[in-house]
Amino acid sequence: MEEQRSLKRQFILHIIYNMIAFALIFTAFGIFMFYMVRNITFSAANKQLYETKKEFTEIKVNLENFYQIFDFGNFQTFQNDITNFLEYNISKRVDNPQITLVVRSGNGKILNLNDLGRLSDYINDIIFEPENLDLIYTLTLEDTYHYRGLNFKLSEKENTYVQLLINVDSEIVLINSYLEIIIYAVILGIVLSGIASLILSKKTLQPIQDILKNQTEFVQNASHELRTPLTIIQAKQELLLQEPNAKIIDKSEEICLTLNETKRLARLTKDLMILVRGTNTKLEKEDMNLDEFLQNMILPYQDMAQAQGKKLLLDLNFGKEISLDCNKIHQLFVILLDNAIKYTENGDKIEIRTFAKDNKCVIEVADTGMGISKQGLKHIFDRFYREDKARNRKTGGSGLRTFYCYHDCRST
Repeated sequence: MEEQRSLKRQFILHIIYNMIAFALIFTAFGIFMFYMVRNITFSAANKQLYETKKEFTEIKVNLENFYQIFDFGNFQTFQNDITNFLEYNISKRVDNPQITLVVRSGNGKILNLNDLGRLSDYINDIIFEPENLDLIYTLTLEDTYHYRGLNFKLSEKENTYVQLLINVDSEIVLINSYLEIIIYAVILGIVLSGIASLILSKKTLQPIQDILKNQTEFVQNASHELRTPLTIIQAKQELLLQEPNAKIIDKSEEICLTLNETKRLARLTKDLMILVRGTNTKLEKEDMNLDEFLQNMILPYQDMAQAQGKKLLLDLNFGKEISLDCNKIHQLFVILLDNAIKYTENGDKIEIRTFAKDNKCVIEVADTGMGISKQGLKHIFDRFYREDKARNRKTGGSGLRTFYCYHDCRST
């Protein structure tokens, strides 16, 4: 029960961790894509601003020459001349109709206010920072119109600045639309990550669930395997205690049987440990007469069946030697006979038959007990599978449980 609660906690934690991981991945991916699209969307406008700035390189050179040519004795004449020069050169150099050009003095005053058109209505919103030069920025007018801007210095001596502005309203609409898509995509991704986390957590924890299930079934299977030989040993030891004065030679058969069952228990414990590690035991085959082997092996089970009012019948007709692993066959018959005796009622019978068929040795174990359901037949070779113990004749079953063991006997 505690294992199930711990597994449930781990399951919930796996879902939470996976959701957080997926949410972070989707969010990071969304942010990356947003900034990539934003940069790509603004790249054309940025390129136009830089190209326009490049065009003013020649104006700056001409302006430097202009200062050297003109006589600056008359300041008013100089101001008129410089203004005419700027208006002429700027009007000739700016060919891009999308770009609005603002010429400013050192104190930020606009020198070409008449050339700004409708943009002059928002002149107070057009922020200009003389120290923010050669860097592209975004300018918003009354939360309605959006521009990308670039400032640079045109004249060193007169502190003349140029502010280039290009409208990016359509780009902003596109970016905002993409931002909405990104947000919805991230939300959808987080929802899907929850579903994926649930599925992945189940798959991740399935091996642990299988291990816990196999562990429980192994304990049940081990007790099932060990109970019968322990019962035999206990019964024989109790018989010995009933005759404390008997000689060992008179009870040698019971003692020998007890020792054999003890040795088999040791081997069985070893095999169970190998089984739980998922490794295969190596078969140790030896040649022997199958019928004689089975007859001697089944003797104690005949006594058990008789004590419960059941019949254990032998029909051994193979009559040949065969190479087999005695321990594994014995272990197999312990399971079969224990189940056969357990799931038959008073008066039922259990039959063990051997015969040759198509050059193969056939060992058949059948009983008239409750049998195995059709659904259970599909799982009889699954490790640790157990049929419903509460089932009886009234709840279904074929009434016959048969196990076939084929062995190629052409060489014997």
